[in-house]
Amino acid sequence: MRLHDLKPRPGAKHRRKRLGSGESSGHGKTSGRGGKGQTARSGSSIRIGFEGGQMPLIRRLPKRGFNNAAFTTRYLPVNLEALNAFDNGAVVDETAVRNAGLANGKSSGIKILGDGDLKKKLTVRAHAFSKSAKEKIEGQGGTCEVIGAAKTVAAPARADARPSAAAPAKEPKAKKAPKAPEEKK
Repeated sequence: MRLHDLKPRPGAKHRRKRLGSGESSGHGKTSGRGGKGQTARSGSSIRIGFEGGQMPLIRRLPKRGFNNAAFTTRYLPVNLEALNAFDNGAVVDETAVRNAGLANGKSSGIKILGDGDLKKKLTVRAHAFSKSAKEKIEGQGGTCEVIGAAKTVAAPARADARPSAAAPAKEPKAKKAPKAPEEKK
């Protein structure tokens, strides 16, 4: 096979639909645009979700609750079986795992899962470990180091801060007694 023999696959290229070529062409009269109206006109485009001025569905539905999808912690999973690609006694961290092609894409970190058997003694540094993965790594004499754990540290006291004076407690307002119904004469 040579360059001049190359052709696109059958069905990959087809002729452009020719519009307005008479009734018998199948694309005559309205040329595939249906009846009259806004979409029959040239240059018409209606944005997605537009309902002709009617209040759109997305605005009619109630919006309640909280969605945590933007703030979730996403770990890239790496199975123990894949860690056998590293040399015995190696230090396996996120950069080593990514360079080996075992984890790709955006994430908050790497999680080591316990699928498969580990045959080497490794020092594994990851953001999270499953219970079985930790047992198997330590069973081979390796170590598991959790990195990037969230630490909550109290803010240090400012040197220029003045001691706050205790505010006087407010007395609660007395409740009014309900009115007795008046008798009719």
